[in-house]
Amino acid sequence: MNTIDLNHRHAVITGGAQGIGLSVAIRLLASGASVSLWDRDTETLDVALKVLQTQGTVSGETVDVANAESVTAATESTLRKHSKIDILVASAGIAGPNYNSWEYPIDAWERVVAINLTGVFLCCRAIVPHMLRQNYGRVVNISSIAGKEGNATASGYSAAKAGVIAFTKSLGKETALNNIAVNCITPAAAKTRIFDQVTPEHINFMLSKIPRGRFLRVDEVSSMVAWLVSEENSFTTGAVFDLSGGRATY
Repeated sequence: MNTIDLNHRHAVITGGAQGIGLSVAIRLLASGASVSLWDRDTETLDVALKVLQTQGTVSGETVDVANAESVTAATESTLRKHSKIDILVASAGIAGPNYNSWEYPIDAWERVVAINLTGVFLCCRAIVPHMLRQNYGRVVNISSIAGKEGNATASGYSAAKAGVIAFTKSLGKETALNNIAVNCITPAAAKTRIFDQVTPEHINFMLSKIPRGRFLRVDEVSSMVAWLVSEENSFTTGAVFDLSGGRATY
């Protein structure tokens, strides 16, 4: 593992109690950062905190990223505990159900967009002002290859993740003069608990699209994130980094 210097930096990781978020937390702690895990699943969060407490300075907040008041409260609590937020990794997300677009349940669409897109907006809206005041920050939003290409029977997820890409580009331009880098990554599917939300047919479809012939490992995501949130990433902002195993066609 390459050494990335994140000493004296504090990171907030949404969806941090499992999957990609937890892998990112482990990697950032190994690089010297302190970490706040934000997750709506209190039980899973408590387990993750017990696992990570021997690896560095870590705290947790029970947060619904789709709720503005919950995000504001978590931001204020994190600042009370750690005095600053240097890094935001917006990883919280859900897959949603698999339906053709004209059959997609309206309530499911609204929930997928609320968590996957509005949740990213709300977290950035709450945290970026603190980064502006300190004239430093690193933001990585977790999008998806589905946001570039669109997946059949996953229009809600695909549309929300495409929105994350566009939002990242907008925010990156708005903060470019403030030593704040805002980027996103577009992973192919990784074997996490999100697989529990989709059909076996859709899982096989996603695998068939990856030239590497396998699913993404979460540690491969955290390796890329570690550099993107470091001070070494001093120029790139508003960019999209592909982690699709060769699937991306543009």
